[in-house]
Amino acid sequence: QVQLVESGGGLVQPGGSLKLSCAASGRIFMIYVMGWYRQAPGKQRELVAISTSSGTTNYGDSVKGRFTIIRDNAKNSVYLQMSSLKPEDTAVYYCNADLQSTLMARRVDYWGQGTQVTVSS
Repeated sequence: QVQLVESGGGLVQPGGSLKLSCAASGRIFMIYVMGWYRQAPGKQRELVAISTSSGTTNYGDSVKGRFTIIRDNAKNSVYLQMSSLKPEDTAVYYCNADLQSTLMARRVDYWGQGTQVTVSS
């Protein structure tokens, strides 16, 4: 089985920075896409940033220029460097991985348990 374990959430003041980490473990053959989504209270889950195995990245409009996604394929890990944080960035941040467990397995989406990020003075 595959597990995604996130860390790095917490409370930060507006304008501050925070770095989230996510590591995938278990039986993994290939991770195609790895990234971050977030969900604020009363809102739908939305894309924050994703990184493909070829190095392509995609960001949600609200975080462009402020957040950076970094992927380490050797460690099956992905990081989210967040800067210039705003109160509206407050949400639970979820790590996501689209992967194959073995060569013959189908691609499956896996999710982490989520980590809370709160931006407040």
